[in-house]
Amino acid sequence: MHIAIAGNIGSGKTTLTKLLAKHYKWDRLEEVVDNNPYLFDFYKDMQRWSFNLQIFFLNSRFEQLLEIHRSGRNVIQDRTIYEDAYIFAPNLHAMGLMTTRDFENYFRLFKNMESAVTPPDLLIYLRASVPSLVSQIAERGREYENGISIDYLKRLHERYEAWISTYDKGKMLVVDVDENAFHTNPEDLGRIINSIDAEIHGLFPNEAPAKTPAGKKAAKAAPRKKVLARKK
Repeated sequence: MHIAIAGNIGSGKTTLTKLLAKHYKWDRLEEVVDNNPYLFDFYKDMQRWSFNLQIFFLNSRFEQLLEIHRSGRNVIQDRTIYEDAYIFAPNLHAMGLMTTRDFENYFRLFKNMESAVTPPDLLIYLRASVPSLVSQIAERGREYENGISIDYLKRLHERYEAWISTYDKGKMLVVDVDENAFHTNPEDLGRIINSIDAEIHGLFPNEAPAKTPAGKKAAKAAPRKKVLARKK
C-alpha cells in the first residue's frame, strides 16, 4: 500500500506523514530537505539554482518510487513526483526563474520517469489557505524558508488547486487544513484515519453503487475525490 501526501509548503505534510506512519506502523519516506545540497543556495538565488534544485528533487522522488516498487512495503510518502513537475518547476519557469530550455528538458525527463512508475494507491491533498501556510512556516522556523515571499506561496497555491482539480491517477482524499487541526487534535486526526480506512477498503461512506441499465456496459469509474473538513 502506497499513500502519498501532497500539499503546499507549510501545509503539514511531514507532520501528517509521521502521524500516519506511527498509527499504521508503516514505513515513511520523507522529502529530502536537511541533506539537500541546493536548498539554501536556491532561496538565496532562485534563478541560478532553480534547475539544479528541481532535478535533485525529481531524482530523489524517482528513487523513492523505485524503492517502493522493489520492496513492496506499506509506505507513507511525503510529497509526490507530480508536484515537482506540475507545480514547482512550471511556477519557476513562469516567474522567469527557469529558462524555457531548462524547463522543457526537465519536463521530458519527468515524462520518461512517470512512464516507469506506479501512482500512489491513495493521494491525500492538504488544502491550506496562504495565511495558514505563512503561520505554520513561521512556527517551524526553518532558516532557509525566511526568504519565501507571500506572492510565491500564492502562486504555488493556485497551481496546486489547478492540479488537484484534474488529478486522475487514482483515489484522492482532500483535507481542509484550515478546518482540521490534525497535528494537535486527536479527533481531527481520527477522522482522517477513518476516511483513509474507508478508501483503502474500497468503501465510500454514504454512497451507493451506481446502477447500470440492462444491456449496457458499466462505464469506467473515474477516480474518486473525497473532501474532509471539520464538522461544525
